[in-house]
Amino acid sequence: MRILSVRQEPEYKDIAIQYLQQSWPEVSPIIYEDCVSNCIDAEQFLPQWYLLEKDNEIIGCAGLITNDFISRGDLYPWLCALYIDEKHRGNNYAALFFEKAKQDTKTGGFKYLNLCTDHVGYYEKYGFRYIGQGYHPWEEESRIYQIEV
Repeated sequence: MRILSVRQEPEYKDIAIQYLQQSWPEVSPIIYEDCVSNCIDAEQFLPQWYLLEKDNEIIGCAGLITNDFISRGDLYPWLCALYIDEKHRGNNYAALFFEKAKQDTKTGGFKYLNLCTDHVGYYEKYGFRYIGQGYHPWEEESRIYQIEV
């Protein structure tokens, strides 16, 4: 089991794009294609895109980005697009992404990792704390969680 960084292993770019598009079909496919393609040679530390590989199969994904389409532009980085294949859920694999994102957040010189979600009770188990509501351009709102790294 390993988390791989698309930036560090760019040969996974197309796999990452396809996996993100399949995992988040409600998001326009061009979004992930553009985000992942441009992270590889980005001059700044962010964005980062990750895949979770188990037994040569991709079973999860996540990103570390500057803004997750939310009104709180004062907060960054954001863990986004976290997804674990349904048949692999319940094994605490998301915690691997939390640890990788926290590590990279600290390496990038940031003090906090943020995420937005509608889930209540899940992220708190991993040390995230609810800090307020944020608002999306499509007129929805999400809970914002933060953890110190």
